[in-house]
Amino acid sequence: MTEELIDLRTSILERRYADALAIVDELEGMSKQAILRNIESFLVRMLVHLIKNQIEQRLTNSWVASISDSLRQIQKLNLKENKKSYYIKQDEWESFVEEAIEAAIRPASVDVLDGVYNSFQLSELVDRTEIITNAHRFLDLTYEHSAKMLPAIIDENLVQLPGGEDWKMGRR
Repeated sequence: MTEELIDLRTSILERRYADALAIVDELEGMSKQAILRNIESFLVRMLVHLIKNQIEQRLTNSWVASISDSLRQIQKLNLKENKKSYYIKQDEWESFVEEAIEAAIRPASVDVLDGVYNSFQLSELVDRTEIITNAHRFLDLTYEHSAKMLPAIIDENLVQLPGGEDWKMGRR
């Protein structure tokens, strides 16, 4: 990026404004790609825990914290600086979630039931439709609630997952 900034400065000083605008467009694209990569990493992290929840039919404090933090980070990253629009609109998540669920299978296989399933076996066991539905439900919350209210709303929705009621009541 340093090279691009130097080129931008040179283009402006030399009054090559078309070149300067092309560099600005390139920098914007690089910035958006970095943000989307960060969103994807938090999405994968959330999906790993939703997969573990689905297969193990339980919910732990650690998984709750990870899912909640992932959603909070996605909400922050996804909101553009103008605070009025998003990098990923609410109806554009499908391809992101489908790609991320495949990326989440391998890391989930390490933890699900202490690694009893390899990624091939786990991939066969996962009900993708259910995971995708839950992911969309949680992602929708990031558009519908303020950052201040989001953690409590996430907790209310986590209770609906398998083992959620036991988690809420402190039962193991």
